[in-house]
Amino acid sequence: MTINPRTELLFPPHLILDLKDLRGDKWRELVEHVAALPETHPDTLAFCLMMIRLNACLGCVSGSYRFMRGCELCSQQTIARFQGTDEELIEFFHQAKDDLERRAEDLADLIADVPDLEPEDME
Repeated sequence: MTINPRTELLFPPHLILDLKDLRGDKWRELVEHVAALPETHPDTLAFCLMMIRLNACLGCVSGSYRFMRGCELCSQQTIARFQGTDEELIEFFHQAKDDLERRAEDLADLIADVPDLEPEDME
């Protein structure tokens, strides 16, 4: 079996711009904003998380119809067929952003406080 080279494990940031013309103006503005950011920017990560949730990427398995079509077509179909409004999609983006911020705060709480050691203490 040949794997489609366009298939990723999770929604990749390089596909974001391909989604801009599938909805209205507010959606286009969000997509263009996020697509202009680096892949590691919190908004890019939040957009990808939103798409992973909408596309059900975690349930996509090798050999499935979605997997065979690839992430680009799957994502475009998901956004084009979304029954809600652009505002709902944008709210999903903000929810993903909030979720990532909360997760980052939780991880920061896990870092142990280590006292600053003086050079003579390290001997």
